[in-house]
Amino acid sequence: MKRVLVIGPSFYCYNYSIGDAFEKLGYAVQIVEFDEPVNPFNLRNRILNKLPFSRKFIQNSSRVFFNSSILKRFADFNPELVFIYNGDILEPSTISFFKQTAKVSIWALDGVSRHPRSEQLAPLVNAYFCFEQNDVYSLKSKGINVYFLPQACDTKIYHPIPSIKDIDILFVGALYDYPNRIKLLKKVVDTFPQYKIAVYGIYKPWYKNPLKWLFREKRDIFKNYSIPPEEVNRLYNRSKICLNIHHPQSKNGANPKVFEISGAGAFQLVDWNPFIESIFPSQEIAMYRSEKELIDMIVYYLHQDNTVMIEKAYKLISEKHTFVNRMSYVLKILGIAE
Repeated sequence: MKRVLVIGPSFYCYNYSIGDAFEKLGYAVQIVEFDEPVNPFNLRNRILNKLPFSRKFIQNSSRVFFNSSILKRFADFNPELVFIYNGDILEPSTISFFKQTAKVSIWALDGVSRHPRSEQLAPLVNAYFCFEQNDVYSLKSKGINVYFLPQACDTKIYHPIPSIKDIDILFVGALYDYPNRIKLLKKVVDTFPQYKIAVYGIYKPWYKNPLKWLFREKRDIFKNYSIPPEEVNRLYNRSKICLNIHHPQSKNGANPKVFEISGAGAFQLVDWNPFIESIFPSQEIAMYRSEKELIDMIVYYLHQDNTVMIEKAYKLISEKHTFVNRMSYVLKILGIAE
């Protein structure tokens, strides 16, 4: 049986979504996860990483240790393909070792500007994949063998389930260091006190400022903690409107929630960009272009029957935007038969 080694950061379940897709395509899969910025990111290493005199040493030593261990894992497993999700922790020499006997590809977890070490590996791999189209254009101009590979929906996790729609407006996602999201969500909360609104995501960590954490506002709405994907799916199914607000890096691409919300069979209201519009050509979801338009659309869609839009969006995502779809494309680009 063909073998693929999947390497990626410990970020929710995306490594396993990728691995499951490869298994469905006939591959034996091994998954190796790493922590960032130090691996493993245990209590001892967290403390050392915060101390200026030891930060560089602990990061370098953990990188050396991980690269040594992954070379042994690779040699023992002997895969035909190494699929790397992000890959900041890997060294160029490790990639070169992989390429002696295997095809190697990287899928950028975020915009390349946020992962410069991953971009440095781009000239070394057989194919480099970006979820943001503007990054593809930029890297092509540098002679990189780069391709556009959008995020996807894991239909084992995100799928419709019978639910009572007891949440009017929902947002799930990172908030700390996302001032654009916090600003918009506060506007929504202040504008619609009559609606049941739930916001999940850490926006005031206790360890950053204990006083702000202790006296944070609207705790019944801003939950200030993260939740696992299975619970996210249940919340999507309970909600009348699921908001999706992108990081400013996404100018011509889509975050995972674009696919996950619709894959869950929920109604999505998302900030517009040309790529999102292109994958929903028949207005299967709602897109806003300004704060005022967001508020107006919330009023409109809360009083509409959005069933037809939801069903069309679900069908489109479940047929064309799964991890199996994405990994099939990877194999095609690499010239590996499924």
